[in-house]
Amino acid sequence: MIRCALSAMLLALLTIAPCGADDRVEYPTGYTDTPFLPGDRWRVHDDARPRPRIVEPGTAGISAQPGAPPSDAIILFDGKDLSRWVQRGRGGKILAPAWKVENGYMEVVPGTGSHKTKEAFGDVQLHIEWATPAYVKGASQARGNSGVLIMELYEIQILDSYENISYADGQAGAIYGQYPPLANASRKPGEWQTYDIVFEAPRFDGNQLAQPAFVTVFHNGVLLHHRRQMMGPMRHKAPSEYASHAPELPLLLQAHGNPVRFRNIWARRLDLSDP
Repeated sequence: MIRCALSAMLLALLTIAPCGADDRVEYPTGYTDTPFLPGDRWRVHDDARPRPRIVEPGTAGISAQPGAPPSDAIILFDGKDLSRWVQRGRGGKILAPAWKVENGYMEVVPGTGSHKTKEAFGDVQLHIEWATPAYVKGASQARGNSGVLIMELYEIQILDSYENISYADGQAGAIYGQYPPLANASRKPGEWQTYDIVFEAPRFDGNQLAQPAFVTVFHNGVLLHHRRQMMGPMRHKAPSEYASHAPELPLLLQAHGNPVRFRNIWARRLDLSDP
């Protein structure tokens, strides 16, 4: 109840406060002039779209030490080095990884590019642990912003959504620009959080979409999306649509100027094709 009241107060303050030279100018809590989502009454990043209810997550995954992955997992980051990662530079240029690695985690270095796996995936189960900065700076999308882009295209948003008002389809756990999560299960800034994701890659018949992508997401053990059909790749302030691409592509962690941390990243290959 306290967090709900605080969130309501924050929303009121951000709505009535005059715009100044702060993060609210660059990152509003929502928009009223973006296109409508296909067949929907909500606009992309609609400021009027209801925010998900707050759910206090349990204690699973909050330990200072990450849990062990399953026996068939592909370990993408074990806290020691970035040997399985590359940096995506401008124009898609591949560069050496540049994020900081220490104390068992890697941290986004502002000014560097997003980092992606050398290995490509299609249907996949992903486990990722992340933490936004303990020192709160900025508001809305300027606060602890990053993202998990499966196949470099389909984004599950990372954001500090603890008592931080932003548009519903852009908060932590959202399918960015498409669907808000079913709940806001965010922990406090600086605390470790978990995403467990099952992703079914889209299928194409030549240049035609044969089957869209589907995704299931748990945030700190709380279900956010249950086999949700994705509208297409991530887009900002615009509806998405599919375009044919390879059946397997890398996993990407987004650099958005905020020093977000990651640890204990592993994946399991799946075959979710119809038998």
